[in-house]
Amino acid sequence: MKKLNNIKDRLCQKIPYIKSNPEKLYLFVDDGSIIATLEPSLSYEYSYSLNIIIEAFPDDQNIIFAVVIEWLKEHQPDILANPDKRSTGIRFEADILNSQSANISIDLKLTERVIVANKDGKYHVEAVSEPVDPAHEWDNLYG
Repeated sequence: MKKLNNIKDRLCQKIPYIKSNPEKLYLFVDDGSIIATLEPSLSYEYSYSLNIIIEAFPDDQNIIFAVVIEWLKEHQPDILANPDKRSTGIRFEADILNSQSANISIDLKLTERVIVANKDGKYHVEAVSEPVDPAHEWDNLYG
């Protein structure tokens, strides 16, 4: 699952505490499923909840959510674009340890498309990026 490493890298790049303390960042995949059809292709889609846990975070928690939302705009924009997904696509909990730090748990409802091709009797599998939103692309070209 390509998105796991991608969001981990983004959090490490953008949040100094995580960059200095990568052992305080945990990623878990929960409630995963595979969506496939009877079509001739073996391509499928992962659907899962990504649980991000940051232990003993001593800084302003708002920065974590800013980085997560930035990442979602690029890698899972449907959560932000769809009113139904907005209310359930990003969930969080915080365990306040003291006046200076907290354990933060964030759940993201993610999907990931995987294209499978059979070439010369071997499977070639590739996780593909989210499709470009045509409205957003139009704004970039003409806005």
